Amino acid sequence: MKNQPNQSNHPALARLGEELRKNEMRTPIAFREFLELAAQHPHLVFRDIFQLFFDMIAYYLYEGKPAPTKNGLLEKESANFDRLFIDNCDNPFFIDNLFANRFIKLTNGFKQGVQNNNIILFEGPPGSGKSTFLNNLLEKFEEYTRLPEGTMYQTHWRLDIKKLGGFQRLERHWHAVGEKNRKGVTDFEETFFAYNTSQEYLQVACPNHDHPILLIPKEHRKQFLMDLIPNDKFKQKLFTEKEYEWVLKENPCTICSSLYETLLNILGDPMEVFEMVSVRRAMFSRQYGEGISVFNPGDVAIEYPIKSPTTQSMLNDLLKNDEIPYVYSTLAKTNNGILALMDIKENNIKRLMYLHGVISDGVHKVELIEERIKSLFVGLVNPADKEHYENMPSFQDRIINVSVPYILDYNTEVSIFRHRFGKGIDHYFLPGILENIAKIIISTRLNLDSPTIRGWIRNPHKYSRYMDQDMLLLKMEIYAGKTPTWLAEEDLKRLDARTRKDLLSEAEEEGYTGFSGRQSLNVFNNLFTKFSKNERLITMDMVESYFLKKGKIHDDIPDGFIESLVDMYDFSVLQEIKESMYSYNREKIGKDIQNYLYAINFEDEDEVFNPYTQENIQISEEYFYDFEIIVLGAGCSMIERAEFRTDSRSEYVSVTLAQEISLEGKKITETRQFKSILDKYTHNLKENTLLPYLNNDNFRRAILDYGSNSFNAYDNRVRQDVKMLLDNLQTNFKYTEDGAKQVCVYIIDKGLTEMY
Repeated sequence: MKNQPNQSNHPALARLGEELRKNEMRTPIAFREFLELAAQHPHLVFRDIFQLFFDMIAYYLYEGKPAPTKNGLLEKESANFDRLFIDNCDNPFFIDNLFANRFIKLTNGFKQGVQNNNIILFEGPPGSGKSTFLNNLLEKFEEYTRLPEGTMYQTHWRLDIKKLGGFQRLERHWHAVGEKNRKGVTDFEETFFAYNTSQEYLQVACPNHDHPILLIPKEHRKQFLMDLIPNDKFKQKLFTEKEYEWVLKENPCTICSSLYETLLNILGDPMEVFEMVSVRRAMFSRQYGEGISVFNPGDVAIEYPIKSPTTQSMLNDLLKNDEIPYVYSTLAKTNNGILALMDIKENNIKRLMYLHGVISDGVHKVELIEERIKSLFVGLVNPADKEHYENMPSFQDRIINVSVPYILDYNTEVSIFRHRFGKGIDHYFLPGILENIAKIIISTRLNLDSPTIRGWIRNPHKYSRYMDQDMLLLKMEIYAGKTPTWLAEEDLKRLDARTRKDLLSEAEEEGYTGFSGRQSLNVFNNLFTKFSKNERLITMDMVESYFLKKGKIHDDIPDGFIESLVDMYDFSVLQEIKESMYSYNREKIGKDIQNYLYAINFEDEDEVFNPYTQENIQISEEYFYDFEIIVLGAGCSMIERAEFRTDSRSEYVSVTLAQEISLEGKKITETRQFKSILDKYTHNLKENTLLPYLNNDNFRRAILDYGSNSFNAYDNRVRQDVKMLLDNLQTNFKYTEDGAKQVCVYIIDKGLTEMY
């Protein structure tokens, strides 16, 4: 047989070994080396579970780059939640704008050190995705702790056996057995004795995951850190900010405290004790319940002291006393880690009650020993299950509720559709239709009355052409983080920070009824199956007919909402068409305005030279009429035109010319008057751009014939206008050519230009 190749020399295995060594560093380092690391990188070394959790969130939200913060706190803007809840997740969680705000606020609480001694309960109805959310969050946390950026340190004892006098009882027992009398010794005992009498060190892990700095006596800790850390800016934070209180105030666990005191009694020199302290990277594994423990309602409740007779026996033998109680609880395995309860029901009710005292006081008994616990306690709860604890006033102060309702952001609902049915579904719908389906579904989840909106919008009737009576469409835009462009100026001014905050507060009470996430997918699937085989793209008419059909789906949708949604859609696509038909020649428009402002200072029938544009102007009433009819609209009267001309002349002479141009040195195109007229001019050009095509069957036929030989039969102007319209719809509004033709015919046949 040929010699097998040396597996350890294989290039693939070598690369794997290099990666594992880089990310899986488990060899303990000496306490002195740890202190050098702490001095160089204090912001990474001095972290408890809450700071580590905050850093983990920031790492994923901002792609490992420095987080854009305000006063040290995260901001939602520019955060990429996909990295945290979607990327590389088996079951993605899609976070909407409202929950993103709550999540950022919660995360900032960890940075501020205000989440200690609490349990965070994520509350939401069945089907809201809260289990997916928490599973993905824990998965990313575990992943982060395996990265260099996510390293957390814990105490690890490395007791020098020779310096402590050796294992006397083990050695005596081993020699007493003798070569001839070992028949009664098991293979295990023989191996055990031989191994432990030949080792230089007894390795003892801290089961409570203590931070190594806690071994420095509390009364000396501040001065020690003053001397250790050269970074004055960090020291200022360390000694003054609440998030670092634990560094100066916390004590090591009972096992580490006992070991320190016993070793000090034996060795007599604290420095020799610290020579036996090493530091290792904390390991987090949900599978083994190390650093992360997740309990489902059906998991049997087991609470008992954990002991290691072998470790206990060796400690007693090596230290020649029994003063070190090597005993701890299951909670110690998640001390400085995360303990999660998946749904507060069945056995998890008992667990929550058991945790009450631990969460409140941070301490509990393990036999006769007090064990201090500082963990990140989280849980999931359905609204119906709150009865198990909501009548306990003392517990209420320890609960932080975070709402995880059904999605209230229509863009996020569309993202879920795309994930479930594939991104290719966009090719079956006209632009905007997917969003409107999502809005219909979300309308079932919202409260119909909004005191904040009623106080904000004083005259809702002015929006009646395209907004529902309950103003849900307006609320949805705010919940999606948008400000509608169609709001009147007075309402925009009243949309201040206070109003936005009140609206977000109202959202806390919404999303607990209506279509669940699973129902939403079923509804969409049925609609998509019904219309996707149609040769035409799915339109708003099809969506309207589907949802208005009598039945359970129809009954859950607020009265009149779909009709208003259709009106809003009609208004929006009409603006898209106007924008696409509008040929914007800024230079020509600018010259027209400059010529008008110069011309109003002269009498009729004069021909004047305009120094601004270097053009001759033939002044006449017809000249003024042609310009003013665009600025003021086709319905303006002669009196309105005369007033506009008089006011414009007065402003031009007293403000534009005398002040802005002469004194401030502005160009005429930089003046307030020019900009104001430009806004009105361009707005009305867009509004009136379709007037020539009203009731024009020839234009409609040209749209339908576009792309065929028949299109060449139309005159040049019609061909140019149709081509510009369809090209702009495709370029600016993501229509396909067929979709652009379809929506153009839709607005012509429905007579939308006359309605709006």
